[in-house]
Amino acid sequence: MDGGEAVAAPLLGTNSKRRSREGCPGCRLEEANNMSTGIPYRNFFYIWIVCLTSTLPILSSFPYLYFMIRDLKIAKQEQDIGFYAGFIGAIYFLARTFTSVPWGIFADKYGRKPCIVISILSVIVFNTLFGLSTSYWMAIVTRGLLGLLCGILGPIKAYATEVCRKEHQALGISLVTSSRAIALVIGPAIGGFLAQPAEKYPNLFSKESIFGRFPYFLPSFFISMLAAGSCIACIWLPETLHFHDGEKVEAIDALEAQVADSNLEGGKAKEASDTSTKNLLKNWQLMSAIIIYCIFCLHDTAYLETFSLWAVSSRKFRGLNLTSQDVGTVLAVSGLVYTSPRNIPLHGQPTRDGAQNTNQHCFAFEECVLCYHYYCMQHSAKQRSDTRTKRRREWHLCDYHVIVQRCGSSGSRNFVFVGSEAHDWTVLTR
Repeated sequence: MDGGEAVAAPLLGTNSKRRSREGCPGCRLEEANNMSTGIPYRNFFYIWIVCLTSTLPILSSFPYLYFMIRDLKIAKQEQDIGFYAGFIGAIYFLARTFTSVPWGIFADKYGRKPCIVISILSVIVFNTLFGLSTSYWMAIVTRGLLGLLCGILGPIKAYATEVCRKEHQALGISLVTSSRAIALVIGPAIGGFLAQPAEKYPNLFSKESIFGRFPYFLPSFFISMLAAGSCIACIWLPETLHFHDGEKVEAIDALEAQVADSNLEGGKAKEASDTSTKNLLKNWQLMSAIIIYCIFCLHDTAYLETFSLWAVSSRKFRGLNLTSQDVGTVLAVSGLVYTSPRNIPLHGQPTRDGAQNTNQHCFAFEECVLCYHYYCMQHSAKQRSDTRTKRRREWHLCDYHVIVQRCGSSGSRNFVFVGSEAHDWTVLTR
């Protein structure tokens, strides 16, 4: 071998040199993709259903979370309900933070399909138990276990790119994101309309039934049934990972192709392993994308939970005093408007600059909308408080009798003035 002419083969080899092994699910799927140039609609549909059902549990709980904490009687005061509700919303994502990397390692070693099935089974079990929670700590534990065992976030994106040909990978990834967009519409609607069914639909559900004794079980049960259907659909999902007697085919082919250069390649591999983590952290394009993604998820989740708690809070705490059904309707409509322009599946491979510019513009626009929304919430509450204080200062009564009258500027509220001397009277709203 001439040192100046020979070119060392890449460590992982190429697809053209990869040898198919009998009985390997990854090789079997790869051969099927090479023979078929069409879009795998059935596999994409199964992926879309699985992503949808794994996202619904957390999004469906926001419309009724305030009422659930109130009925569990953990908060000593009504204004403390939001404090306890925040822990239920956070424990799911906290548990997922610690288990995302281990689940990715599990999927690389044992396959994508087992990871997907375990995640869906955890949704069926722990989401159902969450709806049957009789105490605050039971809700915390079931929600935390759901986050620990639902490690589908990373593996499903890898699976969406491996189950199809290279030219269809962009479509597969867009289906993963579009399923979450649909969950932003369906999830709040399920939670808002199906929570407390004995109060909303007394002709269909009695207070003595299981849905009357557990008012938040119906939305959890409905989502668990959808998850059970998606778990059955996982039977037809093909495995994409290559298995060859416990080793990857890439490693076997690389070792057989580079026996002569083993010492040199071994030294380079050792040096690369020591600096791989540092190089990853110094990749500013990757780290910038991760930071932007984290900030966007922060605003997204903060809006869902903050708006839900503010909307259902009573007016004496400057809330809107809406029902869970009203909140579900608002979140469903806002989710439809919010996600429709940026989750249209793109067929083919978009250019790098075009995709980056589109994401930057969408992110900037969404940041402005969210920040303006928080400003409106604060300004609306402050204006209501100032108007109420001004109205209280303007009343000056000189009669010792109790006066009940209607104030035209405040709609249907009744104002009661109590006292026996001439002074500025305290206004009690009813």
